[in-house]
Amino acid sequence: MRQNIQQHRVVVIGAGYTGATAAGRLARRLRGEDVSITLVNAEPDFVERVRMHQLAVGQTLRPRPFDEMFAGTGVELRLGRVTGIDVDRKTVTATGADGPSDLEYDTLVYALGSAWNTQGVPGTTEHAHEIAGRDGALRLRDRLAALAPGSPVTVVGGGLTGVEAATEFAETRPDLDVSLIARAGLGDWLSPKGARHLQKVFGNLRITTHEYTTVTAVHADRVTTTEGDVPAAVTIWTTGFAVHPIARATTLETGETGQITVDATMRSLSHPDVYAIGDAALVTGPGDKPLRMSCASGVPTAWQAADAIAARLTGSKLPTISARYFNQCISLGRKEGLIQYVTADDRAVNAALTGRLAALYKELVCKGAAWGVANPTMGLPTRRRRVTADRARAETTAAGTTAATEAA
Repeated sequence: MRQNIQQHRVVVIGAGYTGATAAGRLARRLRGEDVSITLVNAEPDFVERVRMHQLAVGQTLRPRPFDEMFAGTGVELRLGRVTGIDVDRKTVTATGADGPSDLEYDTLVYALGSAWNTQGVPGTTEHAHEIAGRDGALRLRDRLAALAPGSPVTVVGGGLTGVEAATEFAETRPDLDVSLIARAGLGDWLSPKGARHLQKVFGNLRITTHEYTTVTAVHADRVTTTEGDVPAAVTIWTTGFAVHPIARATTLETGETGQITVDATMRSLSHPDVYAIGDAALVTGPGDKPLRMSCASGVPTAWQAADAIAARLTGSKLPTISARYFNQCISLGRKEGLIQYVTADDRAVNAALTGRLAALYKELVCKGAAWGVANPTMGLPTRRRRVTADRARAETTAAGTTAATEAA
């Protein structure tokens, strides 16, 4: 006869691409009577972060409320902003409409992700806009809509986000004077074919490019660079991402970037009851290179963590999901795109898809990623395994032993 056990409490914090995916996958792997899964998020609906440049120019995005996405799965949504984590007491503090409250967990999945990185450049916080999240994209939408024809709009950052933003703005608002400032050459990470196509699209959209230029200050009406001032009625800052600072405020082991150090199963090296996924995790990929912060590398870490948690709780074989790259999908407005094929460790190869077909490819990728989150328990075999009392006890004991050792 099966021994009764208390439900193993899994708390997932952050419901972006990775957190929502992990919660849904866990619900598919484990029995609800054995495990409770709580998903903590500040907003009641899923945000397609890869489309924030579209939202900023006034395009309408399809709503994806979590109560519909997780209906019938057993995943409980707790609305609130994570304001504290005590990994030694194993509690998460979430602040919602009714104030702060603590959630106890047996296993924590940390998926708080990242936000814009100002790089400490003076004036950025006060005068620049960001599109790393919905609130920032909506503020930028209002600002762009109020601009008169001929107004200068400057995008700082020549990476994927900056390129997508500049081309979206220029295509939607050809009456604006759009420019992009890049610290290196435009598309210098691409293959020759890819770089030529990117430069062609920029030329057709009349985007001014300031290459090999570093921004040293941002003002209300301009940006100061190493090559002089560039006019900017609106400045959009896209120079990379910075992880949520809350991990560094805990006793979790983190790297120089503030990302949580993990093993191959996404388990924290310092606290075995914590798993970190997506941008929050410092994950070593092919070629011993850290995976870059992106949806493409984040979702596989969510699969790995969810499957590893399920395996450890049920006594199954630990899975291994290979985290590698295949291509970089870049939208260049709604009519143009660029698919740069890459090696496993993200280096461009001499092959690229361009033009309208590439734009359709990118759109399918975006829709596929959103569908995977909106349908978290579909497409997987039904293999809800039983959690054994011994396994649940072993996981809790291992975590407690580590905490006690560190305290000593």
